[in-house]
Amino acid sequence: MSVTTDMLHYETQARNKGLRFVLGVDEAGRGPLAGPVVAAAVCLRHFDFENTINDSKKMSAKAREAAFHEIFEKAYVGIGIMNEKTIDIVNILNASHMAMEMAVKDLICRMPQEIVSQESFRHEVGLLIDGNMFRSQLSYKYLTIIGGDGKSLSIACASIIAKVYRDRLLDVYDKVFPQYGFAKHKGYPTQAHRLAVKTHGSSIIHRKSFQGAV
Repeated sequence: MSVTTDMLHYETQARNKGLRFVLGVDEAGRGPLAGPVVAAAVCLRHFDFENTINDSKKMSAKAREAAFHEIFEKAYVGIGIMNEKTIDIVNILNASHMAMEMAVKDLICRMPQEIVSQESFRHEVGLLIDGNMFRSQLSYKYLTIIGGDGKSLSIACASIIAKVYRDRLLDVYDKVFPQYGFAKHKGYPTQAHRLAVKTHGSSIIHRKSFQGAV
């Protein structure tokens, strides 16, 4: 797939400012009644993809899976996870930001040590964050982009990684708690999921702070 220059606008802008390492950051799982919120950070090493790369919500599960593997081949990738207990304690917005920060740190740990150890590295990293705000203890420059998963290739890749990773976790939970149908709705508040909670009560992975949405 030939990537359009529109999807590389923010990456190009960041590099023109001297930021050699541009990380797209996004999360999946802010809305569900159950399970963790998962964030991903992606620093692309190559920009040409055979598979379609787009906002993960606009892709089929099969297309996301294919892209997932190719992204890992062509980028440094980091994952951050905040479970339902943390979400209940700090709220979903803060938990999402914490997961994003964890994903960035995880990615940095996976980069070659000879790059990360350079004194200039910290000043050459820029984050492209999906959304309208971001709070963290990270010292890197960042830019928030509303609808970024449809405007930035790096963020789109992060949205795919986060979505596929989280969906796989919920598929595992489905085997542990088959009465809730997690494999189908991934924890989101569908009518079937709400009915299952009313019938069986909440499980240990349900977000207690979201019970008003059932």
